[in-house]
Amino acid sequence: MNTSPVIKVWDLPLRLFHWLLVAGFFTAYFTEDELLDLHVIAGYLVFGLLLFRFIWGFSGNQYARFSNFLCPPQQSLAYIKDLINHSAKRYIGHNPAGAAMIALLLLSLLLTSLTGFAVYGADQAAGPLAAIGAAHEKFWEELHEFFANFTLLLVIVHIIGVVIESWIHRENLAKAMLHGFKKTPTPPNQ
Repeated sequence: MNTSPVIKVWDLPLRLFHWLLVAGFFTAYFTEDELLDLHVIAGYLVFGLLLFRFIWGFSGNQYARFSNFLCPPQQSLAYIKDLINHSAKRYIGHNPAGAAMIALLLLSLLLTSLTGFAVYGADQAAGPLAAIGAAHEKFWEELHEFFANFTLLLVIVHIIGVVIESWIHRENLAKAMLHGFKKTPTPPNQ
């Protein structure tokens, strides 16, 4: 039995954020007009979670802080190149490719939420943008659908990245996002 030492990486607030965001996004994505009230509630949940994540990115534990993992795009691209060449190093927190994905997902989800508010305002004269008026409803609707579909594409790429990273480093990253623990780094020469 392998009893490798573990370290707490993902704290409970971050794990709850992650899984509630998954639930909120997919609920909103699959309800749309047929269940508008549920769609709107899920959209507000996603927006509220994004606000939380922004705050937690400055006040959460070291692995949740943006300063710990956000990096220049060149570093993310170099990491992907190393991954392709089977020489990518293991990170306890987010790796540079994961950092880029987080930034893209958060931005795309924010734009999905904001354009959703615009659609809700234009179509229903409700929500935080209720006064937006119906003149450009179709524009907002198309933009909202674009960002929702773009987010779905990012989620698929994210899942593929998690599977690849889990396989390469022999570590179940999805499971780590459930319980919060990852294996500690192995010292050199072991």
